[in-house]
Parts: sequence; C-alpha cells; structure tokens
Amino acid sequence: MTVILMFGVLVICILLAIKLIYKPKIKNLTNRHIIVTGGSSGIGKCVAIECIKLGARVTIIARDINKLNKAKEEILTYCKTDSSDTVQYVSVDLSSNYDEVQAAIKHAEKSFGPTYMLVNCAGMAVCGKLEDTSVDNIKLMMDINYYATVLPIKAVLADMKSRKEGIIVITSSMSGLIGLFGYGAYSASKFALRGLAECLAMECQQHKIKITLCLPPDTGTPGFENENRTKPLETKLLSEAGGLVQPQIVAKQLLSDAMKGEFFSTVGIEGLLLGVVCSGASPNFSTILLPLQIFLMGPLRFFMWCMHVHFRAIINKCIAKRDSEKKNY
Repeated sequence: MTVILMFGVLVICILLAIKLIYKPKIKNLTNRHIIVTGGSSGIGKCVAIECIKLGARVTIIARDINKLNKAKEEILTYCKTDSSDTVQYVSVDLSSNYDEVQAAIKHAEKSFGPTYMLVNCAGMAVCGKLEDTSVDNIKLMMDINYYATVLPIKAVLADMKSRKEGIIVITSSMSGLIGLFGYGAYSASKFALRGLAECLAMECQQHKIKITLCLPPDTGTPGFENENRTKPLETKLLSEAGGLVQPQIVAKQLLSDAMKGEFFSTVGIEGLLLGVVCSGASPNFSTILLPLQIFLMGPLRFFMWCMHVHFRAIINKCIAKRDSEKKNY
C-alpha cells in the first residue's frame, strides 16, 4: 500500500513538473488575423506583441486613440518584416452598442481578413466593500468586464462557425474562481466570464473552435495600479501572498495555452492548483490536467479550507486594529 501511495505521489509530481516546466513551441501565425481587445496596454498589448513576433496580422481595439496609436508604434518594433500593414487599431467602446462593435470588427476584417483568434483582454477593477462601491462602478465593471467581452465574441462567432476554425480567449482572473474580501463587484463580473466560457466550449466544440479561459493573478499593469488606489487593507493582505506577475509572462502563457486548446490558462503553481481545485464540472481537453484534477481535488479542498481559516484570521485582525484605533482616537 505504501509503495502504491509513493508511486501515486511520484506520478502527480511528474505531471505537475511537466505542466509547469514544459513549454511547447507555439505554432506559426503567419498572416493569421488576431484581434486583441484592450490591446492598447497591459496584457492585451503584450499579447499583440507576441502575436506579431509570430508573423500574425494584429488588430488592437480600445477606446483611447492616443494610447492605441502609441501601442501600434511599439508593437510594430517587434515585427520581423518592414511592412507597416501588419498592425492596425480600431477605437470603439466595446460595452455600449453591439452594432458599433460588429461594425468595428467587420471594418478590421476588411483589411486583414477573417478573425482567426479573438483575445479578449478589456477589463478593469475597482476594489472595496460592496456597501462602499458606487452603483455606477458596479455597473461599469459589469459593462467592461462582461459586456465588452461577450459582444466582440458574438460579432465573430457566426463566421468562425461557418469556417469551422477559430480560437477565442476570455480573460477572467483568479478572482473569477475565488471570491475575496473587497472584490464583491469585481469578482461577480469575472465569475460571469467562466460561465460564458464553459457554455461556449460546449456550443463550439463541433465547429472546431477552441475556447480558453485565462485566469491571471495580480499582474503589473496600469489597471492594477488603479485598482490599488481603492483596495482595502484586508484585500491587500489576502492577495499579496501570490506576488505580482509581469504581463509579458501572462501573455506568453495565454497564447501557448490557447494554441494547445487548453480550457484553463493559469500562471505559476498557485494558479495551477487553484484551477485544479475549482475545475469541478468544467470542460477538460488536457491529458495532463485530468489526472491532476482527479487525484488532487480532495486534498486541495482541505487545503483551501485551511486557507479560508487563515483569511478569516487576517480579516478579524484588521477589524480589531481599526476598532482599537477608533477607541484611541
């Protein structure tokens, strides 16, 4: 029995190592049209850079024309050819009007051809306890995080199905798998994206369209800097253990997982294990991840219970500290 247990542990360790270390070479994307929403900064811009390195023709979409123009010039510096018609941008509010979103994407496709891959990176976060978060900000996060993702997908989906080809990446967050103090409104919008991704994976399977749900940790982007301005102390303490990842790392992992047809795209051991314990009834297309999910979900569930006990202790300390400061004041 001991030998069997040790063998099982060894197999799990090997699978974890393969998943974390093995990085297959990404397929050539020469002349493939990749649309990246939120492509003027952060993860989106880094995804566009990685795609242009692989020979793709890239359309970046955002609202701010000045930021789009600067991003385009930066992305072009990574192009392997001298051609300037490999990157274009479209300015549109992705969350407001479906007809405008559809028209913007059709305009991009006239120049660069049908969309091979749609990478949805548009998003934002405002942290705070729910009662301290304005209704406008609650609606804004749902608009930018959910509607600005679902509308571009709707605009490209029918054509992808008719061609029996395509990749759709939906960028959620680790906060789209676990709810933490201060993320009530934000996590709700990111949890919605998981439901969308799971439904699309089932709807698109027979049409040979791959769906990838990207679940990045805290990432060093302009959006993260804005997020920290309203982040409660409890939230900072709960999330700081995961550290800060650079957007270039997230972009490379996202692209690699999307090209392999992985459903979950995570970064680092924390992201991988959280994805395993939260996999539940999610689709799985990985022969490496499936045994990890089967054998580790039970032990990881106990580990997450321990983490929640730890989280509650941190929150209680913060509350006690504030109460003490009020009394002393």
